[in-house]
Amino acid sequence: MRMTSKAALALPGTALLILTGATGANAADSWNMKLTDTMGNDSGSSSTANLTVDGDSLKISIKGTGFTPNSPHAQHFHGSFSGDKKFTCPDSSADKDGDGQVNTEEGLPMYGDVILSLTTSGDTSAKSGLAIERMPKADADGNLSYNRTIELPAGAGAKLKNLHIVQHGLDANGNDKYDLDALGESTFAKSLGVNGIPEEATNPATCGTVSSASAGEMPSGGVATGDGTTDGIEAGGAFGLAGAAFAAAGGALLYRRRLATDKA
Repeated sequence: MRMTSKAALALPGTALLILTGATGANAADSWNMKLTDTMGNDSGSSSTANLTVDGDSLKISIKGTGFTPNSPHAQHFHGSFSGDKKFTCPDSSADKDGDGQVNTEEGLPMYGDVILSLTTSGDTSAKSGLAIERMPKADADGNLSYNRTIELPAGAGAKLKNLHIVQHGLDANGNDKYDLDALGESTFAKSLGVNGIPEEATNPATCGTVSSASAGEMPSGGVATGDGTTDGIEAGGAFGLAGAAFAAAGGALLYRRRLATDKA
């Protein structure tokens, strides 16, 4: 039941504060984000994301350019809902092996595990982190478009501003496809028991903060497994959850088929 302005004004101050705290923000929160290649991976990609959060309902629109043409691009919210975890977008200093690319393993300590998977349909949990068949696909000119309304678990909407969006997939050698010639085999996919996936397909291409977290700030603490009403939302380890889902759903086969189709 919606309370009228006059009724709200008639409430004692303490009661009004309690009511406000229990129901959350009175109006939807909106953010406009810039997703760029903060890693220095020379992806050539950039995106603009518009988020509107009304309670625990998220409306998200992403428009991007410079992506690998006719290819799928995994994208996720990363980080932690816990305020004492300072996850943020990595910069080139995260390239620990000095190969000129911040790969998925090098980026995870900076931007955190998968919290939400920005799939085009179906499940959006961390378990769909590698559901490549349900990730957006760039068009023939490398433009990427994504629009979806996602119903979040209870309490997640108010904490979304603590997260980051990462988009994956880049064309390192400029031949308009993912292949093994440029960067070799994906060490991330291989760690999950999946062979033959190009590193180009899994490396991060863009990253952006939802609100004012400072890029390059080192994270503190580990990745939590959730607390309070958002218990279970935070990934218990991106490698474990995503890998299990990937194997269980025949993800390796789907990934290879999708990449093979894109190359045709």
